[in-house]
Amino acid sequence: MLKRFRADLHIHSCLSPCGSEEMKPQAVVDRAMTVGLDMIAICDHNSAENLTAFIEAGRKKGLAVLPGMEVASREEIHLLALFNRPEDCLALQGWVYQHLPGKNEEDIFGPQILINEKSETIGHSDKMLIGATLLPFEQIVSFVGTLQGVAIASHIDRQAFSLLGQLGFIPEGVQLDGLEISSRTSPEEARSRFRSYQDFAFVRFSDAHSLEEIGKASTQFLLEERTSAEIKMALHSQEGRRIVES
Repeated sequence: MLKRFRADLHIHSCLSPCGSEEMKPQAVVDRAMTVGLDMIAICDHNSAENLTAFIEAGRKKGLAVLPGMEVASREEIHLLALFNRPEDCLALQGWVYQHLPGKNEEDIFGPQILINEKSETIGHSDKMLIGATLLPFEQIVSFVGTLQGVAIASHIDRQAFSLLGQLGFIPEGVQLDGLEISSRTSPEEARSRFRSYQDFAFVRFSDAHSLEEIGKASTQFLLEERTSAEIKMALHSQEGRRIVES
């Protein structure tokens, strides 16, 4: 039976150096439930090391937390990658780490906090997570596809770090599952502004870096269950799954 689920699938944790240190599992899960979300995804920059902590915290409260990551290509384009299984997300992380240069400087870019499900700090990442990988955008999209993941171009309505901002167009043949618009752009404005790309599904997520931003933008899906596989079906309007409201 298909049901409606409200989702915010672009949330950063305290691992992202640009994220608030308050973005820890228990606080994020509680906030998501308070604002009426049924499912979220933690999509930190170029890493998924806090993934397990958030999944477990969500499980205890009945909130679905999807495995995810926001990867920065060598063109400085951000891509949301969502998965059914944590191991697939961690496989992407391993590949990304092989092509991620530099070390983090906390005094400049901020701390990159590793956390457990109890919201206790267990360490810090020294990788340059805020930077771009050496990987081409289209290659990242393809790799996500080989892992049966969902590939969504991040915040295309923004100039910085977006596919349209960096390239000015969507490359022909790129196997994207959807396009994300931010909270600053309404669905109506997006349909008018991006009318050339109506063949793609549009979603709105918050890109939250603080607790107050969680759920500021969200998308309602008609799904059988709260998984990335179902999200992918909805983005392609398959077997009754679809986007209800963005």
